[in-house]
Amino acid sequence: MNNYFKLFDEQLKKISEDNIKPELLLHACCAPCSSHCLEVLEGYFNITVYFYNPNIDELEEYSKRIEELRRFTLVADFAKKVKVIDGGYEPEVFYEMAKGRENLPERSERCYDCYRLRLKKTTEYALENGYDYFSTTLSISPYKNAEWINEIGMNLERELRENNPDKNKYPIFLFSDFKKKNGYKRSIELSGEYDLYRQDYCGCVFSKHDHEEKLRRKNSEV
Repeated sequence: MNNYFKLFDEQLKKISEDNIKPELLLHACCAPCSSHCLEVLEGYFNITVYFYNPNIDELEEYSKRIEELRRFTLVADFAKKVKVIDGGYEPEVFYEMAKGRENLPERSERCYDCYRLRLKKTTEYALENGYDYFSTTLSISPYKNAEWINEIGMNLERELRENNPDKNKYPIFLFSDFKKKNGYKRSIELSGEYDLYRQDYCGCVFSKHDHEEKLRRKNSEV
């Protein structure tokens, strides 16, 4: 297993030595997960947050999350220069990907493909709009597989190079394991400091049902 946090540190060291802030497109799932990531990254990059999450089960939930993300970038000093882009709500894309795998558990191949779905759209936007780097906040969660996330990012960067031979510039994947060094704990602290809306499920209907079932079992044992 690779030490992605070490690779991330090495990338940041090189960027700091260059004395130029590159443009980073950072996929984000919500404000709480973005909080610590932006705190860490703002000194190294000009950041645009790309909110693309077709897995979110309801438009109301989708709207609530992106508005909270926008609010956070307006009130947190270290995020005030961050731009937020809405990638569009496309639940049909997620359900097409998940077809036939609705009953798989969390952290299954359905989740792997959900990560890839969101990151692929991010890489496409990064390429089309001339970003230097792309990454995601997903690795801050202890419930997300950082090995998968970084594997997907590396593969997508390679695909960009192979499928666009006429391009002379490609966005580089920024490695991440933001939960390291108490990153997840720090995101909880920042959520409290800025009174952020914090969800108790990843966003998809399958994780929502799984969470509700666990609560039902827990309550029945009381």
